[in-house]
Amino acid sequence: MSANREVLNFYAGPTGLPRSVMERIRVELGDFQGTGMSVMEISHRAPEVEFLLADTTERVRCLLGLGDESDVLLLQGGGSLQFAMVPMNFSAPGDPVDYVDTGYWAAKAIREPRTLGRDVAVVASSADRDHTYVPPAGSIRPRPDARYVHLVTNNTVEGTQFHQAPAVAVPVIADMSSDLMSDTFDPAAYDVVYAHAQKNIGVAGVTVVVARRRMLDDIVGELPAVLDYRVHRQHGSNFHTPPTFAIYVTWLMLGWLADEIGGLASMGGINRRKAQILYDYLDSVPFYRTTVDPASRSLMNVVFDLPTPQLLAGFLAEAQQAGIAGLAGHRSVGGCRASLFNAVTVESVERLVDFLHTFERRNRTTDLPPDPSTER
Repeated sequence: MSANREVLNFYAGPTGLPRSVMERIRVELGDFQGTGMSVMEISHRAPEVEFLLADTTERVRCLLGLGDESDVLLLQGGGSLQFAMVPMNFSAPGDPVDYVDTGYWAAKAIREPRTLGRDVAVVASSADRDHTYVPPAGSIRPRPDARYVHLVTNNTVEGTQFHQAPAVAVPVIADMSSDLMSDTFDPAAYDVVYAHAQKNIGVAGVTVVVARRRMLDDIVGELPAVLDYRVHRQHGSNFHTPPTFAIYVTWLMLGWLADEIGGLASMGGINRRKAQILYDYLDSVPFYRTTVDPASRSLMNVVFDLPTPQLLAGFLAEAQQAGIAGLAGHRSVGGCRASLFNAVTVESVERLVDFLHTFERRNRTTDLPPDPSTER
């Protein structure tokens, strides 16, 4: 690809940022809030950084419509650290904790409480159909004595997504790393949600945690300080040096969502339109293969495949040459994946569809192998 050519970025993360956010980063890189210094250079105890932490938290509150019953934390370690912090904070060794298995990242989340000696049960799973769907919300039935039930709302590898939260009698904890701030949702349906920023609201380095205050108040026992949600709440997400640049980018992204997009309802409408454009095209031609149950399709990550490995290799190579980045599927499953996170524009999706159509028209034949997804 030419260094001067515009690239269409469909990477699953880290992914692109809006042009206006990138431009503001460029302008302010050496002078944050009139300090004459980059946000990366200022002490985390300086008033400007204290403001940044507080205002980022407030922007999360405003966009999600949170009340005083919830706390917002800005942490490090990505979603993977949350896989361990959740059972450490909200359960004790031997406690029952329930999980929903929807694929790659859910399996990683399930592994952590087992290493910590929790009584783990998988109370719903999509493994029976290779994780090509998500279990209906009504089928998720945690044990009555479970400390919580955990699910991944959007599965980036498999291209599936929950479009409804389970209504259950135990606390619901959700990894929303790849769909938080992509659309409106009812915060009251979840007791804890967490999301690393490099999908929809920034760059790698910061993880947003939203927890009901009573969940944090009910934590008992001693924990390593850096792994204790209570410590981070007490210190306003400034217990140890926070990732100031990553938080700064998230602060800008939240401002972009509020001021330029018009909030989460507007963002959700844009994201649904992008997904519909791509899914409508993929459904219209037999050349590209999709296996995800339509009711479980992700609005964030559209997965598909080509008829042969040779065509797949040629497709990915031509896409790269055409300035379309990030279409290779996850290494665990192969195929293709187009991630339609917040910064991806409708125009970019339309241009992707044009490329898909051109490639299909050139490579269409009558002797392609049958689509295995239709042979059930």
